[in-house]
Amino acid sequence: MPLKKLNSALAQNLEDLRSTGRDKGAELVIKEVRKAKGEFGPRYILEGYGDQEFIKMNANSYLGMSMNPEVIKAEEAAAQKFGVGPGAVRFISGTYDLHIELEKKLAEFHGREAGMIFSSAYVTSLGVIYPLTTKETVVVSDALNHNCIIQAMRLSRPAAKMIYKHNDMADLEAKLNEAVGKGKRCLVITDGIFSMRGDFSPLKELTEISAKFNDKFEEGVITIADDSHGVGAFGKTGRGTEEFTGGKVDILIGTLGKAFGVNGGYVVASKTVLDYLRETAPMYIYSNPITCSEAAATLKVLEILDSEVGVKRLEHLAAMTKKFEDGLTSLGYETIEGPHPVVPLMVRDTAETTKLVKYLTENGVLGTGLNFPVVPKGDEEIRFQVNADHTEADIDYVLGVLKKYKETH
Repeated sequence: MPLKKLNSALAQNLEDLRSTGRDKGAELVIKEVRKAKGEFGPRYILEGYGDQEFIKMNANSYLGMSMNPEVIKAEEAAAQKFGVGPGAVRFISGTYDLHIELEKKLAEFHGREAGMIFSSAYVTSLGVIYPLTTKETVVVSDALNHNCIIQAMRLSRPAAKMIYKHNDMADLEAKLNEAVGKGKRCLVITDGIFSMRGDFSPLKELTEISAKFNDKFEEGVITIADDSHGVGAFGKTGRGTEEFTGGKVDILIGTLGKAFGVNGGYVVASKTVLDYLRETAPMYIYSNPITCSEAAATLKVLEILDSEVGVKRLEHLAAMTKKFEDGLTSLGYETIEGPHPVVPLMVRDTAETTKLVKYLTENGVLGTGLNFPVVPKGDEEIRFQVNADHTEADIDYVLGVLKKYKETH
């Protein structure tokens, strides 16, 4: 059996992960979604849990758009018209008018010249950073940037790599000083929202510091932010971390699969940058785009977000986030307070994190336990994510479960 030796080695690797509590464990399988009823939001039925209902406090769908009837109708209509898949990569025959329209709308939404969609946000970061990193490029990155940025840097093999302390702008400036003379081009890369913590990059200060060094590099200093957790969920009109901080980066990466509730990723920037990426990014050139129906669904979400309904959903999301954070604090739990709907409950111990996640699940609450190496040792947490479908009664229920745990453990 050709795989016998490999299976043995991998089995040992898996056992090491399990014995140290670093494995992700079996995936929960959702088999039914029950719509909002009475004072409560949607509930989820999982495989293996009978008819027990779960409140989902670990979804990226911050605006609660994935079950929106208007969005579903738009997606179904596009599927009827164009079919369920594009059938080819874009340069062959996979580009449809809905793809072009969505790219134009995303560019307008963020005040940029052009937009470009990818199959996912993870792939977007790879597809932007890799082609823009030459043998004479220096990359300067936040210490807590997402895995997609870390992998893009590894794939790109820049001339030099600098890591600045998380959100430490003095250290960013020091790293830029150190980078001078090491390359013709410099990429300063950050998350907009740091997904494990819910805090945000000070983009205004970051861009101002970067601009001071622009003339010290032959091809300039280019700022890049992956704001996948910010776009649609953050800022007064959902424009993300740029809107909240007042800073505007050169290249902005976003997702269609979180607040927008659909699927796919995108980047907005100058037309020249995106024309170059279309010719050089293998993640774009050799991969099918999102479906026409997904593009249509996202267009409908953008329409809703830019309406009075969208503003009210953002206001409700902010109110529920604040209610949950205040509740955690009043119960004596540690959290990282902030306006973004990612609300971490800092446990700081792997075994205790696993224990609390198990208790929450037994009581119908889905939260995500994050242990090392996903987060640094000592930063173990349960990541809760509030969304606009959550009601006051939902938040009260979750806080009630956490209150009971604290009283009994």
